[in-house]
Formats: sequence, C-alpha cells, structure tokens
Amino acid sequence: MTTINGWTAPGFEGVRDVFQANFDNGAEDGAAYAAYHRGEKVADLWGGVADTTTGRAWDEDTMVLTYSTTKGATAMCANRLAEQGLLDVDAPVVRYWPEFAGSGKDGATVGDLLAHRVGLAWIDGTMSFEEALAWDPVVEALARQTPAWEPGTDHGYHAVTFGYLVGEVVRRVTGRTLGTYFREEIAGPLGADWYIGLPASEEGRVARLVPGPDGSPFDMLGGSGGDGGGDPAMQELLAGLAPYIGPDGTLRKALEAPGGAFSRAEVWEDPRLHAAEIPAANGICDARSVARVYAACVGGVGGADGGTFRVLGPDQLDRALVQQTTGPDRVLLGMDIQWGSGFMLNTGVIALAGLGGPRSFGHFGMGGSVGWADPDLELGIGYVMNRMSLGATGDSRSADLVHATLAAAGGAG
Repeated sequence: MTTINGWTAPGFEGVRDVFQANFDNGAEDGAAYAAYHRGEKVADLWGGVADTTTGRAWDEDTMVLTYSTTKGATAMCANRLAEQGLLDVDAPVVRYWPEFAGSGKDGATVGDLLAHRVGLAWIDGTMSFEEALAWDPVVEALARQTPAWEPGTDHGYHAVTFGYLVGEVVRRVTGRTLGTYFREEIAGPLGADWYIGLPASEEGRVARLVPGPDGSPFDMLGGSGGDGGGDPAMQELLAGLAPYIGPDGTLRKALEAPGGAFSRAEVWEDPRLHAAEIPAANGICDARSVARVYAACVGGVGGADGGTFRVLGPDQLDRALVQQTTGPDRVLLGMDIQWGSGFMLNTGVIALAGLGGPRSFGHFGMGGSVGWADPDLELGIGYVMNRMSLGATGDSRSADLVHATLAAAGGAG
C-alpha cells in the first residue's frame, strides 16, 4: 500500500480516503491534491513515485508539467489586466499588436483569442524545436497566418497557440513576458510554486511523466497503438476520429503546433522546454499552488506578505465566466466544451462530471491534471500527477477527489 503524506482539515477526511484509493486501485504512480475552502487550506496530500525509472519518491515539494492546466494561469493574467483597465478584451488585437493585421484578422478581438475563436489553432509549414522555444519566430508566424475560419464565427481548441497569442498581447501591454507577469503579479504574491518558464535551479523537483495503461494521449496521433493495435473496435474509433487525428487532422495539427515542433512526446521532458515559456502547455507546479491560486480567484487568500490577496475581483470574475461559445469544438473531437474568457465553463460535457455549481470553472490538462474553482462555495482545487490518461477533460481520479471535497465543503456550514 502506498503511503499517503500530508494533511486534511476536520471534516475533509474523506478526501484522503479517495486519494488513497486512487493508489490502491492502481490508477496512480505519483500524484498530489490540494483544496482551499473560504481562503483556508483544507487538504494537502501527496504520495507515490515521482520517477518510475529511478524510484525517486514524490515529495512535498515535487512539481510536474501539467500541459493545458497552464491555460488557466494565462487566462488569469489577461483577466487581471482587464480588471485593472489595461486590457480591453472587446478591442481588436491589432490595438495592442499592430503586426497581427492582415490575412483576415483585422477584426479579431482579444476575446476571440481567449475563447479559442480566432482560427489560429496551428501554423502552416514547419518550425524547429529551437524556433518554437524562442518565442518571436512563433508570434511572427501567427501574425502572418491566415485563419482556418473567420475569427469570431466558430471555436476550436488552440491547444498550443493559445499561449503564444494571449501571451504576446500580455507582453505588448505590460512589457513583460507572460511567465514573468504571472510570477510577479500572481504566483509570487501568493507564495505559489507555479512556473511558466522554470528556473534551472528547480529542475530537480520535476516528476517524470508516465504513459498510462491506456497509452499516452500522443499515441492516438501515431506510434504505439496509433493504428488501433489490431483491435477492430479501436480501429473503427480511430477511423471516425480521422478528421481530427489523421495526418491532416485538426487536433493533430493543434497539438503539434507550432509547425510540428512538439510532435514527439519526449520533448516535454526536455529541460530546455521546461525553461522556455509556452503559456498554453508547459506550466510546472505542485497541487497546493494550483489550488491556492484558484482559491484567490474566488475569494481572498493569505498572501506571501501576510496580507490578503485576490487574483480577480467579483465583477471581473463574473465577466470572465460569461459563455462566449456554443456548439461543438471543431478541433477537440467535436466535443461540447464551452469557453468564457480563457476558462473552461461547467457546461456541456464537463458538467456531466459533476464538478460543482453552475459557475464552476477552470482548466484541465492533457493526461489528467486540473485547476478548478467554485465561486459560490469559495473553493479552489488542484490535482497533478505523472500517470497520463487519455481523458481530455479529466478522469475519474480527479473527479472522485473533487466530489469528496464538494461533499465536505457543502456541509461545512
């Protein structure tokens, strides 16, 4: 039996039981989970193995790459700037980024970027790994790119380009990279270990990702199991997904953007990628930091300076949670996933998981990580792990933990 470390507040013992069960039933290698309720930490748990190749234990300070859970942090930056009056999400992108003009993009708004409506989910042509990490080649290519659909008329998941697009606007407004802005204005004041651009001094804390028993999400795009492994049912499924994951599939191109630079799963373990800024996909953090930052979006949380800190005020949060999209996602497998200003909303397929009230929001990461919040309960949660799952919107591991937390928070009068 895996030893679970950490702590839960009185009344939240059931959360620890679920976390233990995830290990006991073989669903985890290493993982951490944390929750804040009404500004106070109520769960902080970790256990298992951070590196299955060496046996290194998952410690209290272990961090892990969380893929698209990063997008929640990026959305917070844009919304905080909007609240401060420094960024108008209804304004055309060209107001802040003049080079973005042309190729049918002149009318595209910042809100289109945040709601995956701009039609720039990939970049045509090829781009090297080094160019993708260098930032400027990517944003220059995006400024030249012709959208795949008229901006504002439809939505499709910008799996990687979202971070470059929103990040460049943040850079133009603040003079700082998005990772720097997030560190200085949000994570730092909260004492949170959540990095978009990992310092070299912290690389030794990073857990190693592990393909799950159902394969890595990258396997759907080719490699082991990419042809269905001889299983007729899987072959039929993959055939139906061909418009998304085939050689010219929309999801394939979005995941491998920019220009195929991230087409191999192993690049995500490269310290050079960890040190770069990819604000849609390379955030590295621990669970308690994700929970703490999300809690500070829905209420005040004690800051690193001893005062109370809030990421977003109630009015700006309300604006961020207004649904901006409808219908199936034309990139992410046609799923009913809907967006506010950068956040996944608790509607459609996500609502089926029962992750809180109607105003709940956050972001999942490929493989299973998640940052989530319920404003009405003043609840923020974070779940990170190294065992990858195919779930694009979480899986039973995190859902069971959130359900146990909701049960405890809902009864904590």
